[in-house]
Amino acid sequence: MRRMQDIARLIFIDGVVPLWIAAGFADWACHRRTAIERTSGLPENVFHWVLCVQAGLVIGAVALLEPTAAVFAGIALLWLAHEVATWIELRYTVRLREVRPIEQMVHSFMEILPLVALGVLAVAHWDAVAAGDFGLRWKAEPWPAANLWGIGIAAALFNALPLGEETLRCWRVALTPALSRRERG
Repeated sequence: MRRMQDIARLIFIDGVVPLWIAAGFADWACHRRTAIERTSGLPENVFHWVLCVQAGLVIGAVALLEPTAAVFAGIALLWLAHEVATWIELRYTVRLREVRPIEQMVHSFMEILPLVALGVLAVAHWDAVAAGDFGLRWKAEPWPAANLWGIGIAAALFNALPLGEETLRCWRVALTPALSRRERG
């Protein structure tokens, strides 16, 4: 079982997390290309922050907490919340701007990766999850500090900073009353 847990850790650190960070950056690039600040604006940007925080909570839970039934249930709830938030965001967004095929493909990755996280956790730690332990405890062996720092720096550079830039673009347009809606679009 220890071997399976080591493999699960590698899948997260070397697979799920980098793909999630890359997908977040690709999604930002799609938003920049379609100039969301002139169409769906700040409301869509707020959804992006919510979705980013949800992803961060999943990664943090897997990296730092023992894989109990509570963690498994929390990740399942975060996945469901992520799906609901994505659905609401898209219902709002598609009326205001084109969501191109490449962005739809990026969204596919962003939606499936939390489910992959849940599946890997279930397979690697099913005995702990099935035991019905709903406690929350720090891991005896959290992810290595170098990995945590690397993930944090990558997420800051490729997710938080671009989202911040997107927020600034959206605020700038929202606070420019001289531009009519027609000029923005």
